[in-house]
Amino acid sequence: MKPIRLSGHARSQLLFRGVTEEEIKETIRSESWSPAELGRLECRKNFPFGKEWNKKVYATRQVRPIFVEEATEIVVVTVYSYYF
Repeated sequence: MKPIRLSGHARSQLLFRGVTEEEIKETIRSESWSPAELGRLECRKNFPFGKEWNKKVYATRQVRPIFVEEATEIVVVTVYSYYF
């Protein structure tokens, strides 16, 4: 698989979304990709969480990177996270 690089925006969002770079890479490497807006790609993976996020405890965190596949690398444009 091609190397995965986070854009400056994606990297700046890690703390706000509560996601790690390794979770993003694991999600892209292990899950099926589907089309996203603006010709980009996305995929989703659920991770066990069992911790507090914004003053509420959640069992699961879903990681959803938005990325583009270029000739020599995969570039993550942004990342979303969902807690449930």
